[in-house]
Amino acid sequence: MEEASLSLSLSTTTNTNTNDLIATYYLQQWRLKSKSAAAKFESMGFPEPQFLTQIDEDEEDDKEELPTELDTLNSSGGFSIVGPDKLSVRYPSVNHHGHDVGVVQANRPAPSKRLVYYFEMYVENAGAKGQVAIGFTTPGFRLRRQPGWELNSYGYHGDDGLLYRGQGKGETFGPVYSTGDTVGGGINYASQELFFTKNGAVVGAVFKDVKGPLFPTVAVHSQHEVVNVNFGKKPFVFDLKAYEAQERAKQNSTIEKLSIPQNASYGIVRSYLQHYGYEDTLKTFDVESRSTLPPISFVQENGFTEDMNTYSLNQRKVLRQLIRSGQIGDAIGKLKEWFPQIVQDGASAICFLLHCQNFIELVRVGKLEEAVLYGRTEFEKFYKLGDYADLVKDCAALLAYELPQKSSVGYLLGDSQREIIADAVNAMVLSTNPSVKDSRECLHSRLDRLLRQLSACFLEKRSLNGDQGEGFHLHRILNSGRKG
Repeated sequence: MEEASLSLSLSTTTNTNTNDLIATYYLQQWRLKSKSAAAKFESMGFPEPQFLTQIDEDEEDDKEELPTELDTLNSSGGFSIVGPDKLSVRYPSVNHHGHDVGVVQANRPAPSKRLVYYFEMYVENAGAKGQVAIGFTTPGFRLRRQPGWELNSYGYHGDDGLLYRGQGKGETFGPVYSTGDTVGGGINYASQELFFTKNGAVVGAVFKDVKGPLFPTVAVHSQHEVVNVNFGKKPFVFDLKAYEAQERAKQNSTIEKLSIPQNASYGIVRSYLQHYGYEDTLKTFDVESRSTLPPISFVQENGFTEDMNTYSLNQRKVLRQLIRSGQIGDAIGKLKEWFPQIVQDGASAICFLLHCQNFIELVRVGKLEEAVLYGRTEFEKFYKLGDYADLVKDCAALLAYELPQKSSVGYLLGDSQREIIADAVNAMVLSTNPSVKDSRECLHSRLDRLLRQLSACFLEKRSLNGDQGEGFHLHRILNSGRKG
C-alpha cells in the first residue's frame, strides 16, 4: 500500500523534477527497509548471525498471531475441564442429555494469510462412548453443541467417523477413531477446503463455505474422555511439509501447462539485463541464445522502446560495478564526467543517496574518523532540510555500535543497500535520454512490472476468498522449483 501511494504521487510529478521523482522513489525503498529492519531487530532482541540475510529476503507475509492454547475464558457449562497446560481437555461427568457436550475452542482463530493451517488432537482416552470430535467453529459458537451440529461449523466425529457440517445429520466421511489415535484438522486456503487426518494420513476433504474466521475446536461428550491438543509446539504425526509441497506442486503443474512462446521469455530476460546495465551478462546471454532463437525486436511499449533500454549501456554497467564494489567516490566522479546534470545540484535527493552510501562504505572498512569528518561535511545541509533527518540518523547510528552489522541499522551494511543506490543511479541515467517521455518508465524493467502484476493478482484472488490465502512470494516459488 505504501508503494502504491508513492507511485500515485509520482504520477503527478512533471519531468522537470525527474531527479526528485526517481530519487524519492528509492528513498522510500530505503525507508521501508529501515522500518522492516527495526521491527525485525526489536522482535529478535539480539539478532542471530544470519540477521542481515534474513531482513534482505523479500518476505511479505502478513504477521498473524497463531493459536497456541485452548481458550479457558469461554465455558461449556462445566462439561469440559481444561488442564493446567491449556492443551488437554477431559469430560468430568456422565452425560444425561444430548446437549451435555464439552466444547473448547483455541485461544485464537486459524491464521488465514497462508497456504495451509493445521492442528492435531490425540485421543488419550475415548471414555465410555468415544464421542470425541475435532473441527472448526466460528466466533460465538454454542459451546454445548458438537462441532458440525450448528451452522457454519465443521466436525469429524470419533464414534461414527461421520463429518458434520451445519446440521445434525452427518455424512459418510472416514473411519472411526478412539483411544491412542491422533486426528488432525486443516484448512487448505488454495483449494478453499477443510481436510482431516487420522494417524498421519488424509481421511478426506470438504469445501469450506465460510469466509470468516474459524477457530480450531475439540469436543468431549462422555465420561472419562480425555484429549490432548497440539497446535504445533511438538512435531505433528501428519507430514504437513510434504502436504504443502504437494499442494505447491499442483499449482506449479497448472502454471507449467500454460503455453508461453520461448522468444517471449527470452525477450523479458533480455530487457531486464538491458534495463539494469548488465552488459557483460547480456552479451553472453545473446551468444547462448542465438543458436536456438531468432532475433527479437520488441515493439514500443508505453513509449519505451528497446533502444531506450540500451541507452548508455556501457556507462551504466561501469557505474553499477563501482557502486556494488563500494567505490562510491569513483562513481560520483564518473557521473560528473558523463552525466553532470544528475549531480549538479549538490543538495538533491540522488546526491544524498550517494553521500550516505559513501559514508556507509567508510564505516564498513573501519575508517571511523574519516567517516565522522565526512558526515559532518556532507550531512549538515541534508539534515537541515528535514526530509532526510531520519535516514541521516540511521547512518550516524552505525558509529554507535562496536558491531554495527548486528545492530538495528546493520541492514545498511548489506549488499541490498548498495543495490538500492545502484538502481537509483541507473534510473537517473536512463532518464537523461532525450527520447524518454515519462521518467516513471525508468524505474522498473518489464520483468519487474510483470512480477508486480502477479503480486496484485494474488492479492486480488485472496480478496475474493475473504482475504484468505497467501500472497505472491518470488523467492518461495524459485525455492520450490529448485526442490522439485
